[in-house]
Amino acid sequence: MGHFSSMFNGLARSFSLKKGRNSVRCERREAVEEMAKEAKKNDLILCSSGTVNVDGSNNFASVFSKRGQKGTNQDCCMVWEEFGCQEDMIFCGIFDGHGPWGHFVAKRVRESMPRSLLCNWQETLAAQSSSLDDNVKDIDQVKAAADNKQQRFNIWKHSYLKTCASIDQELEHCRKFDSFYSGTTALSIVRQGETVFIANVGDSRAVLATTSDDGGLVAVQLTVDFKPNLPQEAERITQCQGRVFCLEDEPGVHRVWLPDVESPGLAMSRAFGDYCIKQYGLISVPEVTQRNISSNDQFVVLASDGVWDVISNQEAVDIISSTADKAKSAKRLVECAVHAWKRKRRGIAIDDISAICLFFHSSSLSSHQVSPIAR
Repeated sequence: MGHFSSMFNGLARSFSLKKGRNSVRCERREAVEEMAKEAKKNDLILCSSGTVNVDGSNNFASVFSKRGQKGTNQDCCMVWEEFGCQEDMIFCGIFDGHGPWGHFVAKRVRESMPRSLLCNWQETLAAQSSSLDDNVKDIDQVKAAADNKQQRFNIWKHSYLKTCASIDQELEHCRKFDSFYSGTTALSIVRQGETVFIANVGDSRAVLATTSDDGGLVAVQLTVDFKPNLPQEAERITQCQGRVFCLEDEPGVHRVWLPDVESPGLAMSRAFGDYCIKQYGLISVPEVTQRNISSNDQFVVLASDGVWDVISNQEAVDIISSTADKAKSAKRLVECAVHAWKRKRRGIAIDDISAICLFFHSSSLSSHQVSPIAR
């Protein structure tokens, strides 16, 4: 870990030098790839159902994904502890694909997003360093200058916006699969110290569990479900000549349609890919927010819409908090969602269902490394 941590610091220092822009970008990409390889080798990255809990970390993550009744599981997840070789950082993401190639799109975005985000975060830190006095070149001073909460948020927001724009451009030119009628949502968080930065593209959802004054756990929704019928989303889509309406056999399910054809019928207003309708109001711009973690905040759950279609925010918090073995909390939430689908939506094919439960205070939990589990 020490080697790669110093490599990160050395790379960050190099940004302040007057080098060719392409040369710096190449160095940055190479460094991030090395970080990812080292993290995988040290079992710090989980891309399947399981748990992540590293010695000395305050984070404990439980992950579970279950295929629905529509074919291939198009959901996928990632947890990356010590994100970017930073001991106080963790990345969590859920990606919900749709369309014929949706599972490929989701996996590509899962692979690309954390790496691209790290590159852009480092680049933004570099821009911060170059704006400081010429005598200030030490990375610790650069980080200290970025400690201001608003500055840190602006850095992550800029990094996420740039990351999502570049990923969507790359997908359009990908030759391995066709994203014209396929796409994915992307919900991710980065915990840095006692702050969580959240970026959402689509209709997956992040919900926080926090202790209320009476000692009970209450749910706080951290993201907006970007559905086509939200006023600001519908306005953008109709201004771009797209259409928003429900089919007769799906009352209440608003979808995005092309101007003259009943296609593709997307149930979300933001997504990567889906180039058939990008010029008609669908966007891949994330909503980026932050939350300062207090001692009352216990955990956050990220889940695909397969959970939220049948389980309320408070129900999810209650299910997770009542699970004795926190390693099984995500699995129990998913299993409860499956039962709810069977009870509430009889005759409708169960969706793919995925969840990540990230506990903020893991000192009371038994310590163990990344542990994949059977689905």
